[in-house]
Amino acid sequence: MDYDRLNSPSTSAITLELMGHRLHISQDPNSKHLGTTVWDASMVFAKFLEKNSRKGRFCPSKLKGKRAIELGAGCGLAGLGMALLGCDVVTTDQVEVLPLLMRNVERNKSWIAQSNPDSGSFGSVMVAELDWGNKEHIRAVEPPFDYIIGTDVVYSEHLLQPLLETIIALSGPKTKVLLGYEIRSTTVHEQMMEMWKINFNVKTVSKSKMDAKYQHPSINLYMMDLKASSVPEAGPNGNGNTEEEDDDASNPGEDEDPGVKTEPCTASKEDMDDWEIRRSGAMAARLLKDVRLT
Repeated sequence: MDYDRLNSPSTSAITLELMGHRLHISQDPNSKHLGTTVWDASMVFAKFLEKNSRKGRFCPSKLKGKRAIELGAGCGLAGLGMALLGCDVVTTDQVEVLPLLMRNVERNKSWIAQSNPDSGSFGSVMVAELDWGNKEHIRAVEPPFDYIIGTDVVYSEHLLQPLLETIIALSGPKTKVLLGYEIRSTTVHEQMMEMWKINFNVKTVSKSKMDAKYQHPSINLYMMDLKASSVPEAGPNGNGNTEEEDDDASNPGEDEDPGVKTEPCTASKEDMDDWEIRRSGAMAARLLKDVRLT
């Protein structure tokens, strides 16, 4: 295993075992668009889903047929994770990212169908263009959704307001919002949290709820739902959410455990897999260093 090569921006794909399937996610980190790289928060998110899929709100029996939308999907890993649990997913990004996103979705859907043709647990995945704040794009995906997800979509102050407006426009009264990202700027993080807490009930997912290996102190997952004052009026499709509540949906305490500490990975270089190599090399930090968005 070539340590330097795996951890370089020229790496063209990653492989991740998820819910009994081996996903192959192509990426293009050498492009000029940040969305064509598999960022680590999406891996943390996907493995979080896997760990919590045996019971509670993330088990396939609860998610089967639920509608989910992924914002800033990039290479599409998080959306595929939701589909593996039975959700009908609309995975979205800017038009420049869509060819790579569509290729990942179609290839992995095909491999999943071939590897387990009798499985009825896989939901569906479709790809759509969605620029945050674009009302026409938002109408086209037919909100509201049961779940809105996103990973590493928070990295610049000027994107916070369009992201917030888009999430609200896609929401109904029972929508759950799941966002994960790596903190790279304390200024952006603090501004984001302030905006979120005005509009959402925000819970930080405990590190103990995450996969023991696929986690990092700088990567957080948040579970949110809109405060009543922020819920938009029902659109032409009704409220979009089923009346049945998950048996643990009213127990916010289960997702909060701020005292849990995360132990650093101590695996040797020889024992490292793709994830540990990516983390130890701080690929995301290096690629985003000195990026200036206009």
